[in-house]
Order: sequence, then C-alpha cells, then structure tokens
Amino acid sequence: MAASVCRPYVRSLPGVMPWRSSSCHYEYTAMHHFLGSFQKLPFEPFNTGARKIHTAPVRSLFLLRPVPILLATGGGYAGYRQYEKYRDQKLEKLGLEIPPKLASHWEVALYKSVPTRLLSRAWGRLNQVELPYWLRRPVYSLYIWTFGVNMTEAAVEDLHHYRNLSEFFRRKLKPQARPVCGLHSVISPSDGKILTFGQVKNCEVEQVKGVTYSLESFLGPRTYTEDLSFPPASSRDSFRNQLVTREGNELYHCVIYLAPGDYHCFHSPTDWTVSHRRHFPGSLMSVNPGMARWIKELFCHNERVVLSGDWKHGFFSLTAVGATNVGSIRIYFDQDLHTNSPRYSKGSYNDLSFVTHANKEGIPMRKGEHLGEFNLGSTIVLIFEAPKDFNFRLKAGQKIRFGEALGSL
Repeated sequence: MAASVCRPYVRSLPGVMPWRSSSCHYEYTAMHHFLGSFQKLPFEPFNTGARKIHTAPVRSLFLLRPVPILLATGGGYAGYRQYEKYRDQKLEKLGLEIPPKLASHWEVALYKSVPTRLLSRAWGRLNQVELPYWLRRPVYSLYIWTFGVNMTEAAVEDLHHYRNLSEFFRRKLKPQARPVCGLHSVISPSDGKILTFGQVKNCEVEQVKGVTYSLESFLGPRTYTEDLSFPPASSRDSFRNQLVTREGNELYHCVIYLAPGDYHCFHSPTDWTVSHRRHFPGSLMSVNPGMARWIKELFCHNERVVLSGDWKHGFFSLTAVGATNVGSIRIYFDQDLHTNSPRYSKGSYNDLSFVTHANKEGIPMRKGEHLGEFNLGSTIVLIFEAPKDFNFRLKAGQKIRFGEALGSL
C-alpha cells in the first residue's frame, strides 16, 4: 500500500509534494541526496539553446590531432600509390602497355613545399660527423648489406678507414676495377642504370619512357657573350638548331641513374673541352625511376650543374642532377661551385665561363678522367651532337659501370 501511495509522490518531485507520509518522506530524502550528489560530478555543460547536456565523456572524441590525421592521410595515399604500382606491374607482365600517370600540379607543388634542401643540408652535416672507431664497421656493414655495395672494388676495403659516412659514400675504386673502353668514342661516366637514350626530337627529351621534359628548360637559354663559344641563333631557329653546329648532325641524349649503392664519382665520358658551367639552384626531389615516371620535367625542377662545351663532332654537355640528400655536387676543377646553398634562390641560374683571355679553349678533359662526385646517388644526363650514324650499344633498364661503352660511330 505504501509503495502505491508513494508512486505519484515520486513523480511529483519537481513540484509540490502531495503526500507527507513517513515512508514517503524517507524515500524523498534518499532521492534528494542521490540527485544532489549526481549534480556535483565534474561535468562541464555547454549551451545548446534548449537544455544542458553533459559532454565530458565525449569531448575527447572531437579533439583535432593534426599529426595522427596527417599520418593517416599520408599513409593511405602512399598505400594507394603502392597498390596502383602493383596493379600496373601485373598488367605489364600480361603484355599490356600502361600509359604514364603524371602527377597533377597540386601534387608537384605539395612535394616541392617539403623543405628537402634544408633536410639535405642537415643530412650532409650528419654525414660529416666522425663516427667512433668501434661504430664504423656495424654502420657501414648495414649500408653495404642494404644497398649491395661491392667493397672488393674499393681502393681501401678496411671499413675502419672511413671516418664518416661522407668519406664512405665517396670511396675511390681500385685502378683495375673499371677499365676504360678504348674502342668506342663515348663511355659511361659513372656506375648506374640506363633510364633512357636516343635521338632528341622536337626539343623534347625522354626522362623515362613516355615522360619528357623541355630541352631548353633543362639546359637554359643559349646566351651569347664574347667569352662563350656558343654562336648566336636567329629567332627563327629552334633551340635544337642552336645546339647542332654542323650540318647533317643529330642531337642525342642518355640518362644514367645512380643508386645509393653505386660508385658516386663520375668521369669524363669522352675527349672534350668544357667551356661553360651553368648552375641551377632548385628543388631536391627524389630522382628514382618511379618518381621520374610520375613527375613530368622532374630534372628541370631539381638542382643541377650543366657542363657544356665541344668534342670532335660538335656540341657536348654533361649535367649532374641533384636529388634528396644529394645537395652536394662537386666538380673538381670548379672551386667556385657551391650547390644547395641558401644564398641561391630557386628559379634562377648562375653562369661561369672557363674561356678567358688567358685561356681561349676552356678545360680539356680526357676520356675516363675524374670529373666530379655526388654525395649519395643521383642522375647524369648526357646531351651531345653527333653524326647520323651514331649508335648506342645499350638497352633501357640495363645496369652499366663506369668505363663501359655507351655508343660509337
């Protein structure tokens, strides 16, 4: 009976109490204490315009955490790119030709916004830190195992000899390790992988199969001064015609990619004379074959050093292209060259002529002679003039070593 009497009383707690029996009074007192203690919990309400809602348990769900979001987004995008790559490889095995899928402008801009130049300078400083004697062997052994370095070819095989990673990257080879081919006029200037080669057509050079870049953007304009050996060209001439100096000749190119495990020095590919150097400060994006297939004009975006001059058949040039962690490009006879320097801005270039009043010819280079070096690995691009019967002795994708033949007449 008491329970039935108290039921309407409990419902009317917010209003006036209709009953005052002792049993109901005790129930009211207990309920009052319960509601009072519940209201004292440390919940922070927010105003919804209607009523108060306690949000402490769900508030943390709506906190924005940029780092996990960026990692999740970037990881998802990288996973999608890997899936596309795997799918294309499967289709290629079936004999189907896959058209290149180029990066959009926003993807290139996003990649270029990454401070790769700053990171490469930091990596260069780290590489110059002297390692403790006991740490050299395990560190270099890990690098050798990761990238398949053949230390039996090194002039010094003892890993303790190399004080830092930079010295190890620039290790010299034994004299007999790379014999220079004397039968062919052009040899490989470095170890690496042949990405593409052939004749230059319509002022467009193949970066990899199906992806090209502008010859003029890559080499820069052919300016004429009294110190340079490049002749002026009329406005009617194409850029290619400005380079081809002899009638009946063609323009050829060859791209060699140096992997991190390759020998990092590069040499003169033929007998020629270097008359001019042009340095393009730029980005330091990766130049591995996957990136070269994805980003159009990748080599034109990146920092590079163009050496140009003449050989027995006319124009000849060698370009060393920088890449991520390869901000340092050294040319042995050019002490004024400083790559990946903060004093140079992207989009510009600076020239140096080796033809002076005291030296009318420039810098003579013999085939196989030491020319320069990278820190880590990168890409070398040869663009040169030759007669129409010049033949490359190469296959796209093949591995090549310094001193082996590229082509001949």
